[in-house]
Amino acid sequence: MTDFSYKDLEIVYEDNHVVVVVKPQNVPSCPDETGDLDMQTAIKQYLVEKYDKPGDAYVGLVHRLDRPTGGVMVYAKTSKAAARLCDAIKSGEVEKKYLAVVAGSPKEKCVNGLTHYLIKNPQKNVVMVVPMATEGAKRATLDYRTLAESNGMSLLSVRLHTGRAHQIRVQMATIGVPLFGDQKYGQGKSPVGYNLALWATELKFVHPTTKETLVFRVYPPVHDVPWKFFDVSRYLSIRIKSIYE
Repeated sequence: MTDFSYKDLEIVYEDNHVVVVVKPQNVPSCPDETGDLDMQTAIKQYLVEKYDKPGDAYVGLVHRLDRPTGGVMVYAKTSKAAARLCDAIKSGEVEKKYLAVVAGSPKEKCVNGLTHYLIKNPQKNVVMVVPMATEGAKRATLDYRTLAESNGMSLLSVRLHTGRAHQIRVQMATIGVPLFGDQKYGQGKSPVGYNLALWATELKFVHPTTKETLVFRVYPPVHDVPWKFFDVSRYLSIRIKSIYE
C-alpha cells in the first residue's frame, strides 16, 4: 500500500493515553527494512499535526499485526501506558480475536487449544512447525471455530492465546486449511492476486490508567473477495466471545 499516508488513518478511539486504529492490509505495524510508511510513524505524524507538537510525538508499540493482516490495533501515547499495556499482553490479559477465510474445511469444526511449536527463519521470513524439544521453538496456541462454509472455503473465528509471528497462517496451513490469499503458506491452494483473508476483528483490554475494560470491534472489507461470500455482519453483531462458551 505505497500511497498510504497519515491522513488515511482510521481512528477508532483516542484519549490522552491510547489511540486505537484500524491497520490497513499491507501496511507495516512499525518501521521495517522496506522503508514504507508504517502505522507507528503515521500516528506520530497525525499527532504532531493535530496537536501542533514541536518536533516528535511519542507513540509506543505494544503489539504487532503482520504486514498482510489488517484490523484493530492499539498504540500507547505515553510511556506509562505502553509499559502497562505490554505487561498486560505478556500476562495474557489482552484478548485478540480474528476472522479468517481458509481453503477447504477443517476436519474438526471447532478446536480449543490448538497447539504447535514454531521457529522462525529470519533470513527467509518463514515460520516452521518443529518438534517441541527443538532449540528456540516457541509454543503457539489458539482456538478456532468454523462459522460458515461457502464456495469451497470456510469462515473461521480465531482467538489467540499466544502472539507468534505468522501464527494463524502457519497453524491453519499445518492442519490442511491454509488461509485464502496466503502465497507464503498456501501450499498451492490459494489464488494469486488477492489480499490475505485474515482480519483482527476484536481487541479487548483494560485501559492502562482508568482501568475500564474496553472492547473494540472492526469489520473486514466485506465487499471484497472472499469476505463477500459470507454474512460477516451476522457474526460481528454479537459478541465474538460467546461462540466459545
